[in-house]
Amino acid sequence: MTAFLSDAPRFLFFTGKGGVGKTSLACASALVLADAGRRVLLVSTDPASNLDEVLATPLAQTPTPVRNVPGLDALNIDPQAAAADYRERIVGPYRNLLPPATVSSIEEQLSGACTVEIASFNEFTRLIGDESAIAAYDHVILDTAPTGHTLRLLALPAAWNDFIAGNKSGSSCLGPLAGLKEQRQVYEKTVNTLTDSARTLLVLVSRADSSTLQEAARASNELALQGMANQHLILNGLFFAGESQDATALAFDSRTRAALSTLPDILRKLPRTEITFHPSGLSGLAALRQTFKTPPEPPAQTTTPGLKSFDGLLDLDELVDRLAEDGPGAILTMGKGGVGKTTLAIAIAQKLAARGYTVHLTTTDPAGRISQDIGAGHPNLSIGRIDPATETKAHIEQTLATSGVGLDAEALALLEEELRSPCTEEVAIFQAFSREIAKGKNQFVVLDTAPTGHTLLLLDATEAYHREVLHSTNTLPEAVRQLLPRLRDPRFTRVLIVTLPEATPVHEAAALQKDLRRAGIEPMSWIINQSLAGTGTRDPRLQHKAQHELTYIQEAITLSTRRVLVPWVSSPNHLLQPVDQTNLHP
Repeated sequence: MTAFLSDAPRFLFFTGKGGVGKTSLACASALVLADAGRRVLLVSTDPASNLDEVLATPLAQTPTPVRNVPGLDALNIDPQAAAADYRERIVGPYRNLLPPATVSSIEEQLSGACTVEIASFNEFTRLIGDESAIAAYDHVILDTAPTGHTLRLLALPAAWNDFIAGNKSGSSCLGPLAGLKEQRQVYEKTVNTLTDSARTLLVLVSRADSSTLQEAARASNELALQGMANQHLILNGLFFAGESQDATALAFDSRTRAALSTLPDILRKLPRTEITFHPSGLSGLAALRQTFKTPPEPPAQTTTPGLKSFDGLLDLDELVDRLAEDGPGAILTMGKGGVGKTTLAIAIAQKLAARGYTVHLTTTDPAGRISQDIGAGHPNLSIGRIDPATETKAHIEQTLATSGVGLDAEALALLEEELRSPCTEEVAIFQAFSREIAKGKNQFVVLDTAPTGHTLLLLDATEAYHREVLHSTNTLPEAVRQLLPRLRDPRFTRVLIVTLPEATPVHEAAALQKDLRRAGIEPMSWIINQSLAGTGTRDPRLQHKAQHELTYIQEAITLSTRRVLVPWVSSPNHLLQPVDQTNLHP
């Protein structure tokens, strides 16, 4: 049995960025334990869960026996359905008491990530905190763990007093807390279980690339500070070229080795398991049972899987030509972490500047590496950065100086905790984002990362603007006033949704597009990034992986009105080179 599972505690929580293989590894671990004679419950709270597909078993929101695996049950917690039920429990009693506009405003405040997170947490705390629900199982494996913010929030005694219902501080996280009081004992038991190293193991899943490893390091640190100190690192998809002389294989090998050599210290100290690159993916019971083994070498193919059956795929230069034709305005690269938003924003800005246009490039990248990646730059290109830490600090100070006045110690502690949530950062950078967008009146403004559709809708109402952005200020800045009309104008703003040709990133991109459309923003194009199918590789393992991508490329095409395919590259600088069209259409 794999080392970290040989003495596995009762609870295992898998966490990591979208697309790193959390679900597959959680399933594979569940199979190992079940095959060893243990009774196992596997639970997913991933909103883009493909647990049914991976296990080849239709699942529900109650434990379902997995076909052909004695001892293994699985269930899907639907976060959106849980959030909808949660909203209704909070809002329902007020529907006949408050004006419809006020009820709609409350519902929108409860449509964000924090509500979904708390609602999902409600569902699995029933499994962890209620022993009768899991008495039949030796192990409970959860695909997608809570964040450190959630654990801190639920551990605060102030979260259980009447301050919650009456607080007017305006934090976007307050809504979800209003329904927590009745479950205090269950939450406390759950938090105690999560932070008990004898009962719980946190499994951090990452790929061997720098941005994903940095995200894993942040999660490790944040959760360790909240008591989840029993951690194990899984490095997934490690590729080594061996004797292959294929250029893509050698570049892939080099990137893997570079990432391993610069592993963050906090991760280097953890016990870890390394998973070899599996070219056919990890779906289906037979493949899952091979996860912790070295896969057999696939047979060589005479040709690389091609994209010629897909009509209308543009390359990055063709997209930039279309952006240039539309004239000045804002260009936003949006998507989940790890899909390459920053790299693509830089490449687009540089390509526009090289065509002679005046371009301003701005990012909210916390690493602040954009200047390093650009190097010497271009005379037509200026660079800015919205520093999330600086903007958030100013926002928190302003909120405490206004909404925090007169609060007692417990109430102030709760407000301070809420202000540490992801929602606070999103709102805090909103004004800075508004100012950057306004520059698009007479030049190209390329922005890496933008507020979600939920935030835009939340800030659409005048009351919400003043509460979330301005607080006690009475004057609405012109940049903020004009932001939504500008974002909703496709002649001014071009939204580019970035994804990878893999299941979870494509499903997350679809959810983002739906969120934006709720806010009245129609994406211009999807960018399917880092595709091996576009490289022309002749390495047998990478060819098989390229074949696997075609399903998700087709799904992205179906979901989008325009799509761009960017081949896998070993270095961001390679994006500045014209694409070899023979690779895209062999």
